[in-house]
Amino acid sequence: MTTATTDAAMSDETNTTTNNPVLAALSRIHGTVSVVGSMNADYTVTTERLPRPGETVTGDPLRILPGGKSGNQAAAAARIGADTWLFGAVGEDANADFLLGKLGDAGVDTANVLRVEGPSGTTVITVDAHGENTIVYSPGSNAQVSAKYIESMREKLVSSGVLGLCLESPIETVTASARICHEAGVKVLINNSPFMPTLPQELIEFCDILLVNEHEMAQMLDVVEPENDDWSAFDWDQALDQLRELGFEQTIVTLGGDGSVVLDATDVTPIAPVKVTPVDTTGCGDAFMGTVLAGLASGFALRDAAQLASYVSAYAATGLGAQASYGNVVQIMKRFIGR
Repeated sequence: MTTATTDAAMSDETNTTTNNPVLAALSRIHGTVSVVGSMNADYTVTTERLPRPGETVTGDPLRILPGGKSGNQAAAAARIGADTWLFGAVGEDANADFLLGKLGDAGVDTANVLRVEGPSGTTVITVDAHGENTIVYSPGSNAQVSAKYIESMREKLVSSGVLGLCLESPIETVTASARICHEAGVKVLINNSPFMPTLPQELIEFCDILLVNEHEMAQMLDVVEPENDDWSAFDWDQALDQLRELGFEQTIVTLGGDGSVVLDATDVTPIAPVKVTPVDTTGCGDAFMGTVLAGLASGFALRDAAQLASYVSAYAATGLGAQASYGNVVQIMKRFIGR
């Protein structure tokens, strides 16, 4: 009964967005996404402004929210309709059941997640009145996601349509995951976050697509960022050439509130931002990546997946937290009807 009602609502919303082919693409999400990496309990406090070094500020009540870059990316992909498998580890604390429960609520398959000794991963997040944040990450159980465990998951990994990776797991585990999927012909998308100025060449060879923000790209390429953060006149063709020299034929560079740029072989495609009044930008980049993963698994071109991701990540900015702010198809369509 609930499923029929939801399906009818999705059909109605799809009809109302026929004049917006980007949003209408939400109804075509399918396929299977694998994500290897991290799950964290996010200890989140909102304040009027972020504290300066050595300063104490008063915040609102502490909230514990589900997070971790990989968990976030998996939740975002699952909420918009992709079959999503997460591979990683939680600890033996109360946060383990909390994290797995929230991921299950989002539709993520966590059947292959390990339980290990010690605490689960955590982050401490401060969010100001403008939605900006600072984050401190403690790996906990995420540091115990081994290459041996990933090898044991080979059969499952290679049956997916696309693999998503970030760097909150040991680098040898990330590399093993990329190698297994690359050798099987599964497309691999790597998010260089937490940021490494120089990625191992072996890892680059196993990855098909790079996702970075503008500041990370500038550091990777050793280029000067434009004054006033105005990227409209930046030489994106030169950046494309430099990234190809590094080994990435396809790259997405996110620009925060200014949208993103897709660098694909010889093409540079700016992706317009979707404007909202942000409440909290925590996890918006992960919502963007999760949507790109879902789009690629559904057969979308990279630029089309990125355009859809602009809407999904903008929706996420209107709520507090990472996974807690992610919308499903009906919610996202309702929010942006008329755009």
